[in-house]
Amino acid sequence: MSFKDWTTAPTIRKVVCKHANAEKYVVTNVLTPNKEYDVKNETEEFIFIVDNTGKVGGYYKTYFE
Repeated sequence: MSFKDWTTAPTIRKVVCKHANAEKYVVTNVLTPNKEYDVKNETEEFIFIVDNTGKVGGYYKTYFE
């Protein structure tokens, strides 16, 4: 599946953000702790969700349960 189709693709599953305390990057603007997000795609290291901006973004799996 092309990344261009992720916004309209069906949700794979839902995950809950456990924290937004990043060491390198600022994610507090786009992730809210204890909020549930729709997963659109997933790799071994990253999870691609519809974040607070309404767009699909890729984040480390360590932020989610």
